Amino acid sequence: MKRSRFSNYAWGVLVYNLIVILWGAYVRASGSGAGCGSHWPLCNGVVIPPAPQVATLIEFTHRLTSGLSFISILFLLIWAWRVYPKGSLVRVGAVLSMTFILTEALIGAGLVLFSWVANDASINRAIAISFHLLNTFLLLASITLTAWWGSGGEPLQFSGQGWVLWGLALGWLGLMLLGVSGALTALGDTLFPVTTLAEGIRQDFTPTASFLIRLRLFHPFIAMTVGTYIGILVIALGLSQADTQVKQFGLLLVCLFVLQICAGILNVYLLAPIWLQLVHLFLADSAWIVLVLFSATMLTPQKASNRIKGTPKFTSSTVSSSQ
Repeated sequence: MKRSRFSNYAWGVLVYNLIVILWGAYVRASGSGAGCGSHWPLCNGVVIPPAPQVATLIEFTHRLTSGLSFISILFLLIWAWRVYPKGSLVRVGAVLSMTFILTEALIGAGLVLFSWVANDASINRAIAISFHLLNTFLLLASITLTAWWGSGGEPLQFSGQGWVLWGLALGWLGLMLLGVSGALTALGDTLFPVTTLAEGIRQDFTPTASFLIRLRLFHPFIAMTVGTYIGILVIALGLSQADTQVKQFGLLLVCLFVLQICAGILNVYLLAPIWLQLVHLFLADSAWIVLVLFSATMLTPQKASNRIKGTPKFTSSTVSSSQ
C-alpha cells in the first residue's frame, strides 16, 4: 500500500514539474525574467516584493512554484529512502531527480544573476538556455523513471540489446537536439517579434540578422528529420513486439510528434503567440517522457535475453553441415 501511494505521488510530482516548466516558459515568452531584478533568491532585494508590477508577480510566482518543486522532489527522495531497500532503482531515480532539480535551480539562478533575461540576446544566454533545456529533459527523465520503477517497472539493461540500444540512444540525442533548437527558436521569436509572416521570412534571410534568427531556420528541418527517424524506429521496434505496452507507447509517441509538427507549423503561421508556444513546449516535453517510457519497456532484461536467444550460434558442426 505504501509503495502504491509512493508511485501515485511520483507521477503527481512529474505532472507538477511539467506545469512549473510551462510557467517558466511563460516567464521567458512574456519578457518577465527580470521581474525580480538581478537578485536571487530574493526578489528585488526582499523576500516578498511590496506593490509588485505584473512582471514581478509572474517571476515571483515562478520562483515560488520552483521552490515547491524542489520540496516535492526532496520529499520524493526521503520517501524512496524509507520505503525501498538499499540498491533499489527507485532510490537511484530519486537521487537523480534531486541532482537535476538542484542543477536546474543553479542554471535558473545564473540566468538571473548574470542578467541573461528579458531582452538580452547574447551568446551566453543562448548557451545557458540550451543547458537549461537539456537539464530539464534529464530531470523529467529521472522523475519518470522513478515513477515507473515505483509502479513496478522492470530495471533497464543495456548489455545484450544490440542495435536496439543504439537506435534508441540516437533517438534520445535527436530529441535533445530538437529540444535545444526549439528553445533557441522560441527565444528568437520572443526577442525579435514580427507583425507579418512575410516580415518574418525576410528577417530570417537578412545577412545582418541575429544568430538567434539564423538558427531558427534549421529548427523545422531538424524537427522533420528527428520526427521521421522516431517514426521509423517505433515501426521497427514496436510493431515487432507482442508487448501491448510497447505498442501503446510507440503509437502515443508517433501521435505526439505529428501533433508537435502541426503545432510548429501553426506557430509559424500565427507568428508564435505565447499560448501556442506553451502548447508546443508541452507536446515536446510529453514526447520526451513517452520516449523514456518506450525505451524503458524495450530495454528490459527479459527482452535482452530473448534477443540473445534469438541470435544464431555458429559451431563447427554448423560449418561442416553447410559445407
